[in-house]
Amino acid sequence: MLCALGLTVGGCELPTAASDMGAFVEVNNDNGAVMKKDGYQYKQLGSKYFVRVDKDAEIVSVLKEICKENNISAGEITGLGAIKSVTFGFFNPKTKEYKEKTFNDYMEITSLVGNVSEKDGDTYLHLHMNASGKDYKTIGGHLVNAVVSATSEIVIDAVDGNIGRKFSEEIGLNLFDF
Repeated sequence: MLCALGLTVGGCELPTAASDMGAFVEVNNDNGAVMKKDGYQYKQLGSKYFVRVDKDAEIVSVLKEICKENNISAGEITGLGAIKSVTFGFFNPKTKEYKEKTFNDYMEITSLVGNVSEKDGDTYLHLHMNASGKDYKTIGGHLVNAVVSATSEIVIDAVDGNIGRKFSEEIGLNLFDF
């Protein structure tokens, strides 16, 4: 059991100092081990990682951290939840540039999809998201970042092996490199 010093809950000591909040805390219960860290927690079942991203945490950085910690270099990501801020990118194939736009409003994630690969030895996430607001209109695009307003539930389905990425001058994007 991996625990930081502090309060004891269910046989596991939880961190009490802010400096300890960056460490993983493993809590074992009847359903197996749950990994907890400031802003999120997850549980692995087979090849899948069930992730709960907490209020005020940023989704893309959490997913990247989990993939790095677990050496996930190929996989699929799906999810939903509620956000209070999101930045989308739109790729213009003529200029080969992304234009980013940030929306600061409470929205529901209607769909979060993407994949995990590697580029230059680092975890590479390619994510797209749709979200709808109180007017029930949906916006979406390439996910740059999103901050959770209540919670987000995401599944990472890890695949054995790895998939690389390589920049294509012709297209202007980092494409799968088999």
